[in-house]
Amino acid sequence: MNIGVGEVLLISLCGFVIVFLLLLFLILILTSVSRIVVTIEGRGKASAPAAEAAAPAPAPAAAPAAAPAKPWDGQLQLIDVDEKTAACIMAIVSHETNIPLEELQFRRIQAL
Repeated sequence: MNIGVGEVLLISLCGFVIVFLLLLFLILILTSVSRIVVTIEGRGKASAPAAEAAAPAPAPAAAPAAAPAKPWDGQLQLIDVDEKTAACIMAIVSHETNIPLEELQFRRIQAL
């Protein structure tokens, strides 16, 4: 069973055509899925600002009660937190951010 040069070229050409058609098919699938995801995300983003705009309305009423009326005087304010816990929080923040504790400036630490 000998195969001639013409048959070999024809078989390889068919292989190349099949590979390129499959690649084109994959490109079409990926672009269509990408467009679908973008439209779904666009709808989510369009509805998210409306929900976010409605949520902050009650928050300002509670915020002035906890916030001090005077400007920051350079002193650390501890609200419902003891000094040992505040020191641990400051050390953790310094360690996680790789910023020396002397360069950090804490204004208020409040328990939630």
